[in-house]
Amino acid sequence: MILDIYPYLVFDGKGQEAVKFYEDALDAKILEVKTFGDMPDNPDFPVPEEAKNRVLNAHLKVGGTDLMLSDTFPGKPYQLGSQVTIAVTIKDAEKSKEVFNKLQQGGQVHMPLQETFWSPSYGQVTDQFGVTWQISTVAE
Repeated sequence: MILDIYPYLVFDGKGQEAVKFYEDALDAKILEVKTFGDMPDNPDFPVPEEAKNRVLNAHLKVGGTDLMLSDTFPGKPYQLGSQVTIAVTIKDAEKSKEVFNKLQQGGQVHMPLQETFWSPSYGQVTDQFGVTWQISTVAE
């Protein structure tokens, strides 16, 4: 069962600035801001110093709507015009897999579905129409 769908904005190092801007401009309530520095340590993939204050995920509430945003990881490609993605939260991993597999047909997988520290099954895919989707199973 699909739970929610919401806009997800991606920035190239200006995520903290964007959170403050939207808080003021849209009267947004900041529900959470996590940085790459908040991630659990992984000796195989250490977080470089210049990434630690970048936004991994921010959750804002604008009226009754959720708005999510993050920064890219330093060195990852970033192109203006591609900073808006759609995030979909799904109740179970099997449904996440089904949705992800359908969206990837004729598209491009950026991050295969995999377990993360925030989700048992998360992945990113751009569909055949150029829309990038973030598929996330809700952790129980």
